[in-house]
Amino acid sequence: MNFSFPYFKNVNFPERYISPEKLFSYLQDNYSDYVQEVGKSSLGKPIYMMTLGKGNIKVAAWSQMHGNESTATLAMLDLLAIFDKHPELKEKLFELIQLDFIFMLNPDGSEAWTRRNAFDIDINRDFLRTSSVEMKLLKSLILDNNYSYLLNLHDQRTIFTTDGKHPATLSFLAPSENADRDITENRKKSMAVIAAIYMQMKHILPDRIAKYTDEFYPTSSGDNFMKAGIPAILFEGGYFENDLERAKTREFYTQALYFALKAMSVLKGDTLSYETYFDIPQNKESHFDLIYRNVKLNTEFECILDIAIQYREILNDNRNLTYQPYVVEVGDLNHKKGWQEIDCTDKKFISQKRFPKLESLVDFSIE
Repeated sequence: MNFSFPYFKNVNFPERYISPEKLFSYLQDNYSDYVQEVGKSSLGKPIYMMTLGKGNIKVAAWSQMHGNESTATLAMLDLLAIFDKHPELKEKLFELIQLDFIFMLNPDGSEAWTRRNAFDIDINRDFLRTSSVEMKLLKSLILDNNYSYLLNLHDQRTIFTTDGKHPATLSFLAPSENADRDITENRKKSMAVIAAIYMQMKHILPDRIAKYTDEFYPTSSGDNFMKAGIPAILFEGGYFENDLERAKTREFYTQALYFALKAMSVLKGDTLSYETYFDIPQNKESHFDLIYRNVKLNTEFECILDIAIQYREILNDNRNLTYQPYVVEVGDLNHKKGWQEIDCTDKKFISQKRFPKLESLVDFSIE
């Protein structure tokens, strides 16, 4: 039975970029009884874990393993604000579960707004070698405790859709344990949780929920935790129409996080209705942020092509995110779509260059 989820944004964190120092101060000032420092980053920044509840179903979750993926951190902060206003939502839930939430596993990358850590290691591809102190910490925290479920929380790019038309605002995955992608008991447990989220949210977020690819990644965290016998669930927060700031994505992500915890408290490791997982459409890589169609270049010969643009998230000197347009593809792009498309037929390409340079900031106009 669906119910109206009372969403509130945590007003202390209105934007996508979160300063680690601001986050740490907020947690210490407001939740010191529930938060402990569990380790330090490559550059010595503290890494905090919040523990809520004392139930038998133990859940571990971590956010900002990739520093420029903040939606999960914001969703957890929003969920805390919602629990403060609606304590009835958390009381029964945390009688049944214990949630250990690791905020900002990669605070160095989070501060710089980069995917990787301070030594340019992708923590999510470091499970086997454990070159990073952050992965060493995560593995020790997870493998030394008896967790029932794991939540591996990420963001995905704007390029993904559910059907070639609607954006994949939320994507989920029950990771594979091997290259054959066998449907193991652990995967069924993860699938059952995702299926429960999907059933709750498919009417709230129609046509915008997808499955992430279940290709086996031998060095990644989710696949290897699953292989170690712990049901893991991957979250990916994606794009919603006209929402580069991901304010709507943040709202839906918060709801999905709550429904995941609720499902775990009910399922208790059961695989009930896991088959519904297969009803969720697969992510499709179909879109660019912007496509200029039918651009006539200033060349000696006739050259008409399409130009695809992606917005890159750049942190400016004031610690604010800016969205800067970069050329990522040129040519015949009829097989792709753009969230915004501009037909340049009979318009002029204005530039000091004869053609747009790949991977460069847009330095032309269309008039």
